[in-house]
Amino acid sequence: MVNNGKNQNSDLISTPQDDVSCACERDNIEKYGSTLSHGKESIQCISIIGQIEGHYFLPEGQKATKYEHIIPLLASIEEDDSTDGLLIILNTMGGDVEAGLAIAEMIASMTKPTVSLVLGGGHSIGVPLATCADRSFIVPSATMTIHPVRINGLVVGVPQTYRYFEEMQKRIVNFICEHSRATPEKIKELMMRPDELATDVGSIIEGKQAVEYGIIDRVGGLSDAITELKKMIKEVKETN
Repeated sequence: MVNNGKNQNSDLISTPQDDVSCACERDNIEKYGSTLSHGKESIQCISIIGQIEGHYFLPEGQKATKYEHIIPLLASIEEDDSTDGLLIILNTMGGDVEAGLAIAEMIASMTKPTVSLVLGGGHSIGVPLATCADRSFIVPSATMTIHPVRINGLVVGVPQTYRYFEEMQKRIVNFICEHSRATPEKIKELMMRPDELATDVGSIIEGKQAVEYGIIDRVGGLSDAITELKKMIKEVKETN
């Protein structure tokens, strides 16, 4: 059950006793995520949508996921004993590479079970964000865009900038391959295809293709992702 601030079944939602903490939690849930509580499991759900906003503000009118909001929220979820697992919902066009990779690294380092679900799109830096969870799902109609790291605007020092981008791209490819079944050769091949994107090199792949290439674990929807997360939570509780 999702707490959207208007849920009357408040007895199903676990909240702190302290009034200040409770108010902060409600505010964070409304802005950045929701608590799913049913039976013996308590699952925190966060959404990564629009563009990943990094060191610079995005223009007005664009939906954005701010990494300075997501990172403290992830830290609080990791430290919260009442939370058993994390569900990440993705529908992002990409954005700031370093900010997106920072969020992905933080999710990958969590000890609580994590599951990601790609809805709509998981483009650009959204690919590492989709693979960083313990299990990843994608709906059949979703797409993922894989392309090289790029920049807009004036470039000073082309050789140095190229080397910097090359190293950053290696980090992204290595991260994807370390957290999925994809091979570096396949990711690089998809990145460098010249005939799929009109103004860029790269590839657009659908849900089933993402699974075939080993980037995503399974094709599935919300119920599949939650079922898998509950299964993982149960396994953790049985071993502890």
